Amino acid sequence: MSIAAIASTLSAPFRPKRRLGFNTRVSFSDDAGPAQGLRDGIELFKAAERLGYQSGWAYQRHFDHYLSSPIPFFAAAGQHTSHITLGSAVIPMRYQDPILLAEAAATADLLIGGRLELAISTGANAAFDAVFGSVDTDARTEAKRRQARFLAAIAGEVLHTVDGPGQGAPEGTELRVTPHSPTLRSRIRQGSASLGSAVQAAELGIGLISGTVQHDHAEGETFGEYQARAIDAFRTTWRQRQGTEPPPVTVAASILVATTAELREKYAAYDLERLTKGIAASRPSGALEPTAPAVQPPGIQISPVFHGTPDQVIEAVLKDPGLAAADEIVLFLPPAFGLAENVRLLTDLAQTVAPSLGWSPTA
Repeated sequence: MSIAAIASTLSAPFRPKRRLGFNTRVSFSDDAGPAQGLRDGIELFKAAERLGYQSGWAYQRHFDHYLSSPIPFFAAAGQHTSHITLGSAVIPMRYQDPILLAEAAATADLLIGGRLELAISTGANAAFDAVFGSVDTDARTEAKRRQARFLAAIAGEVLHTVDGPGQGAPEGTELRVTPHSPTLRSRIRQGSASLGSAVQAAELGIGLISGTVQHDHAEGETFGEYQARAIDAFRTTWRQRQGTEPPPVTVAASILVATTAELREKYAAYDLERLTKGIAASRPSGALEPTAPAVQPPGIQISPVFHGTPDQVIEAVLKDPGLAAADEIVLFLPPAFGLAENVRLLTDLAQTVAPSLGWSPTA
């Protein structure tokens, strides 16, 4: 199966995928422990680079069996890789100190040769005010304020001019984040779950990565249809506000290519689990029980799972409007899958499906 083979059936023009990535939660179980989970995470990035993947992403999650602090992890993983880009998908800004994050991000980016790609979000997330401290406004407004401060900091803008004694520097000194990575701001993306956040990214002049959960779709609109609409809104707004062609758009997708009957059964079971348990599906042993309902309330969708034989997966991906509109696909890896299973998923996708999507590996 190829792009040309089903071109007449496509609902929208299919953009060849010149880049391919993956997204992992760098999870750990009670049995193996966090140190082993972190080491396995680095091994996964190394394996993906050998397979020719252009990007690797890691999810941030606090107080659970997942990666809570991605920046030092990327600094470490970058010492074991040479060209794959390393990105967070996503860092919720509500509970980040924007200046400390900018310092850490610039330091890591310089250490790994300018390969950091941070995706940040301003949506409402788990309420950890009791730990991080409450604010006088709502979570989204506060997240947007911190996002703006972070973007200014990594851009090298003056954050404060010393105007009196006792401020740590001579009067008149302009304080900026150091060290400064000059190109880092161009590699910041908005993690988008709605059309509004996609438009916001274009207005801010940052890239876009569309995730596996969406909000505010129209009644009867599929996940892929809404995703394509948000991508189009991003590109249209970018051209209007920035006056240039928009940067490549990335989407995360659950794509499980089964090369055996046993794998087809396993991946079908995962699909069913995701449909019935929602975001609670595929958790490592010891992970917290999610408090969100398994069945999403009206206006919220989780992404479909594309699984089956290579030909079935190719056809489904080519026909999906959201994946068709994207420039890069990031393979979402089930959190409970171990290192060997994840490497097999990456290998099977790269060898059986990705070439038909227009992809070729990085040497």
